[in-house]
Amino acid sequence: MRIRLINPNTTETMTETIADAARLVAAPTTRIEASTSKSGAASIEGHYDEAMSIIGLIEAIRDDPDADAYVIACFGDPGLLAAREFTAAPVLGIAEAAMHAASFVATGFSVVTTLERTRIIAEHLVRNYGMTQHCRRVRAVDIPVLALEDPSSMARARILAECEAAIAEDSSGAIVLGCAGMADLTRYIQDRLQIPVIDGVAAAVKFAEALVGLGLKTSKRGDLAFPLPKVYRGLTADYAPEEPQLKASRIR
Repeated sequence: MRIRLINPNTTETMTETIADAARLVAAPTTRIEASTSKSGAASIEGHYDEAMSIIGLIEAIRDDPDADAYVIACFGDPGLLAAREFTAAPVLGIAEAAMHAASFVATGFSVVTTLERTRIIAEHLVRNYGMTQHCRRVRAVDIPVLALEDPSSMARARILAECEAAIAEDSSGAIVLGCAGMADLTRYIQDRLQIPVIDGVAAAVKFAEALVGLGLKTSKRGDLAFPLPKVYRGLTADYAPEEPQLKASRIR
């Protein structure tokens, strides 16, 4: 089995962190191949960044049409439904995967993310994914995404402190880490808190393995059918949807 892990921002070092987390949990028979977006922002921290990242995400899938599954490694799950339209292979977003995993192991969880603006975006996802009965609160540590890699930001200590506050104040039984760049903190925080701590990258990889193992693909009936062929203009001209017979070749 081969899973294409896509970092929809353009920071290579973050891709390496994400790929390490994915390979740590992947089955011996699963090959993780990681991509960094060729276009877009260095970090995704808002609606505009997310919108600009979708072309790079689709390009990464188009460049590797034969992967068994794809994981979008950004907690905003940018372009998730567009990607599911584009391919018949399973496509997992790390926020959706993490929230579902948390709901399996606790009756209530808190999300700990980076900035206040991304906290609001994560709250939108909680509602969109039907998780309002499970998610007790979304919290932000007010650390920019790229500062997670800077030791002087004290990110590890600040994230741990916010997770401790979530246990005490939200009565949460699990923590969801709300940024792919936090993937390497999972074990550190879980060992100290002694409750489940879920990294969406790892959760998405394991769910992708399960879907592929079950022989399940993305439904091509209704709104996730392949995009309708039509003319695109300007910067998007090269991304115009293909004719149906070419699209069908992506159903493996």
